[in-house]
Amino acid sequence: MKRSNLWKAALGAATSAALLSTAACGSGFEEPNAQSSESASQAPATKADLQIMIGSSGDAETNAVKAAADAWASKTGNTATVTPAQDLGQQLGQAFAGDSPPDVFYVDASRFADYASVGALEPYGDKISNSTDFYQSLRDTFTYNGQYYCAPKDFSTLALVINSDLWSKAGLTDADVPTTWDQLTAVSEKLKAKDITPLALGDTRDRVGAFMVEAGGWLISPDGKTATADSPENLTALDYVKGLMKDKYAQTPKQLDAGWAGEAFGKGKAAMTVEGNWIKGALKNDFPDVKYTVHEMPAGPKGKGTLSFTNCWGIAAKSKFKDQAISFVEAMTTAEQQMAFAQAFGVMPSRQSAKDAYTAAFPDDAPFVNGAEYAHGPVNAPKMDSVLADFDTGIQQLASTDTKALLARVQKNVQAALGN
Repeated sequence: MKRSNLWKAALGAATSAALLSTAACGSGFEEPNAQSSESASQAPATKADLQIMIGSSGDAETNAVKAAADAWASKTGNTATVTPAQDLGQQLGQAFAGDSPPDVFYVDASRFADYASVGALEPYGDKISNSTDFYQSLRDTFTYNGQYYCAPKDFSTLALVINSDLWSKAGLTDADVPTTWDQLTAVSEKLKAKDITPLALGDTRDRVGAFMVEAGGWLISPDGKTATADSPENLTALDYVKGLMKDKYAQTPKQLDAGWAGEAFGKGKAAMTVEGNWIKGALKNDFPDVKYTVHEMPAGPKGKGTLSFTNCWGIAAKSKFKDQAISFVEAMTTAEQQMAFAQAFGVMPSRQSAKDAYTAAFPDDAPFVNGAEYAHGPVNAPKMDSVLADFDTGIQQLASTDTKALLARVQKNVQAALGN
């Protein structure tokens, strides 16, 4: 499975339904500030047996988290049991419905608002030492109704990945790497003239949305309360991507007989793709001979833009060990521990203070890390699953779709989901 899917695996529709059902039945989710916590830097006196549930990318991540949890437990005198879920969304949904959630668990950014909106999460974010050290874009992602809930675990952004051999075959050099939309169009024309597919582009909001951000648009207002889909900025973005598709400058994975854009790129079916840093592992494992370079996304009409994909360390509002849970998250999110995770399973630290160490260790990842300064997180509102799925359906027909009508439909759907 490509790593982009891991960011989406934290919660499914069953989780949202279970949470909403449980809340409606008055199961006793505590008010967000019902229990105060000690400073995270102080180990609580009461000993705890923390239950930790993670959505692991594989043995490397599982083993690294277990080792870090064991180190924390040994230092504090607590115990911590780490469980890698087979289906995190389903298992969390069942745990909440059964009134027995784990104390700490991964929360996917795209599902965060579903949890926060029903009071399932403890809003501890500002209790972590030097909490402003986390990238502001990630803090914003885990903020709901003005309250910062949980510490970002790690993150990735989208960048432009270029096949070095195909680039040279088309007579292009480093000077031709596109930094604007106009330049992206120009190099695409040159590549196509050499019978090379210019760009493999995933046909969902998780890729096309980056162009919306670069045009100054998005589906919802920063406070998560107002639909903004039907805007001139979003229309500019979709029309631009539609043009790339109609001219065959951009083709979808399906058109290139691939399961995802990274596979098409690895097979040499396109000279460029837009993906996150999970593509590194995929290329290393499946296409080790492919030579490539990574660059920041070409800027749009409103400047640089990209999307971020992240999880946070969620703490259950019903946990009996909130102080110990905060202490645990504190240990998991130090710059040193985040670098250890980066070395172990390839994630990027969410703390700005770890940036220099990370880029020194992984210099080719600098474009991904730089994107954190201007990245946009997922739609930050609950009950958006069907709305976003419908938008993806429209994007998958973008080359033949009336973009203005598509955005008008999404606008109406977002408004309905928000209760406007």
